[in-house]
Amino acid sequence: QVQLVESGGGLVQPGGSLRLSCSASGSMFSIDAMGWYRQAPGKQRELVATITTSSTNYGDSMKGRFTISRDNAKNTVYLQMNSLKPEDTAVYYCKTWSGGSVYWGQGTQVTVSS
Repeated sequence: QVQLVESGGGLVQPGGSLRLSCSASGSMFSIDAMGWYRQAPGKQRELVATITTSSTNYGDSMKGRFTISRDNAKNTVYLQMNSLKPEDTAVYYCKTWSGGSVYWGQGTQVTVSS
């Protein structure tokens, strides 16, 4: 079983920054990819960013503001979020692909408000 532990969410003012972290632990194969998705109230879950050993991918509204990175030795993925907007308010979920299986974290709340 794989456990994903997210941290770094919270309340931030518009224009501010936050850094999310997600660490994977437990019995698993090597990690193929890690990523972040988010879900706002009343909306579908959407892609924020994903990262493999060779590439990154971002949702359209995140490009230029968010940066995903990964520490393979620690099985940890990070999401640096800058220039945050109220519409970025959502629960952010970590997702990991490993050995043909997919794992989700419990989510961390990000609220952008003045």
